[in-house]
Amino acid sequence: MNDTQDLVARYLSHVRFEKRLSDRTVALYGEDLNKLSDLAGQTGLATLALIDTPHLRRWMAQMHAGGRSPRGIALILSGWRGFFNWLGKEGLIQANPLSGLRAPKAAKPLPKALNVDDAVQLAQHRPTDTDPWLQARDSAMVELLYSSGLRVGELIGLDVQASPHAKGWIDLSAGEAHVLGKGSKRRSVPVGKQALSSLQAWLTVRASGLPTHAVDQAAMFVGQRGTRLSAQSVWQRLRLRGLQAGIATPVHPHMLRHSFASHVLQSSGDLRGVQELLGHANISTTQVYTRLDYQHLAKTYDAAHPRARKKTI
Repeated sequence: MNDTQDLVARYLSHVRFEKRLSDRTVALYGEDLNKLSDLAGQTGLATLALIDTPHLRRWMAQMHAGGRSPRGIALILSGWRGFFNWLGKEGLIQANPLSGLRAPKAAKPLPKALNVDDAVQLAQHRPTDTDPWLQARDSAMVELLYSSGLRVGELIGLDVQASPHAKGWIDLSAGEAHVLGKGSKRRSVPVGKQALSSLQAWLTVRASGLPTHAVDQAAMFVGQRGTRLSAQSVWQRLRLRGLQAGIATPVHPHMLRHSFASHVLQSSGDLRGVQELLGHANISTTQVYTRLDYQHLAKTYDAAHPRARKKTI
């Protein structure tokens, strides 16, 4: 047994018997250390104790370039870090060469947005087996979320009429929603014709479904008990409506906000305008939608450009 194999065997014995880790965890540590041993051998290092920070930085870059995910690299580094800590306690190295090194940051997932056809299908869907009162309310919520890009908290905070105490309200004559967003910042956003029509239809029947002693007469969107809808209730209603409309992707309120932003950006290309409509304090928050827009353009290119289409011989 060479020095490298001896060090690995001693460390695995340490974590198995002294730290009492499970056999599965010990096996995973063994795989990580075998990889470390292979890399050290390819570099010409006689022992793992000779590994330094530049070696590790280069191997991390190689793993990343080879397609290993940031999370996968982080897990490997975690196993290696424990090994080097043990080497230090054994007096075999002076400092942990992994100190200060971090795995590459994982890319933030793109916000999930419906395509235009699915968004329109969801908005136009009229389930025949739903109470007309609920149908009118839910249609108004969907249309407003998609038309104006409201957050769910802004939606449920709307009142029927403007007042000094109202967090938000709809000016039907002006076609604008006035909402209180993050950081208690007020903003006004346009409301589309279809959303205005659905809101008016909802307001026409809203009172008929309320109990005589409704708790919250001020709220725009209420449940059948007369109380202001909760965010959870809106999530549940949208999820159900998405299933009824045959949308494959589970629908939630923020997905409609993402869809609003993506579709407006695709049509206008006005990033600053979208930022203002969404109420983002920083343009960097809005810029994520340019990646969605690029995906849309890439798909259009692949479908339309003669050089992008694969030819079969």
